[in-house]
Amino acid sequence: MTLMKERPDVACAHHCHCIKINGLSVTFGDEKVLDDVSLHMHCGELTVLIGPNGAGKTTLLRALLGEIPHEGKIEFTETKTGKDKSLRIGYVPQSLNIEREIPMTVYDLFASFISRYPIWFPKSKKLYNTIKEQLKIFSVEDIIDKQVGKLSGGQLQRVMLSIALTPMPDLLILDEPVSGIDENGVRDFYQLVNEMKSKNNLSILLVSHDLDLVRKYADKVVLLDKKILCRGTPEQVYEDSSFRRIFGGKTV
Repeated sequence: MTLMKERPDVACAHHCHCIKINGLSVTFGDEKVLDDVSLHMHCGELTVLIGPNGAGKTTLLRALLGEIPHEGKIEFTETKTGKDKSLRIGYVPQSLNIEREIPMTVYDLFASFISRYPIWFPKSKKLYNTIKEQLKIFSVEDIIDKQVGKLSGGQLQRVMLSIALTPMPDLLILDEPVSGIDENGVRDFYQLVNEMKSKNNLSILLVSHDLDLVRKYADKVVLLDKKILCRGTPEQVYEDSSFRRIFGGKTV
């Protein structure tokens, strides 16, 4: 197994918080889908999960989100005080099933996630301005009144990213967030995520199949196939025999 050449306590000393996944396992019926997964993530780092189809990547995300039962522990510790805290997670799914003709605007979608203000009520000017300011961070404030079903893939992902970061989470989870987006949109999205990570000192866990962009932007890479096969920098993982076995000797 390839490991980062650092002791966890030393790594944590340079970061504001540490998220520890310890011995996480998931079983469906008689099948063990995840087996004893342990992982540390720090603020200001992008950790990317890679692996073959059926490796358990989305299952791991669902376990972190509390959507499925699992064994093991998830700990969130503030490095400065050493105290455990509740982990606040922002999440951008792979896709949203929204009919193109549904009369829901970006404002309606955003408001439904961050407010209890019923969307069939007249717009709240205060909430409208708050949402517009959040969208402005991602340069999509001009689409606040546009129907969600009419958005391009890139626009929708920027909206979902803006929602996921309101309020600012401790961990941002991105499950293959660029499916259906063209090549330029994919690169723009990775650059945007990289900027958000640096600016807000975010911990980000991302599932991706784009090995070239993973090499360019990831701080850590984890190769998963029901259990962790190797982990480390992109260079360390891509040179590992497990990577070459799964990806057929692909060089990136």
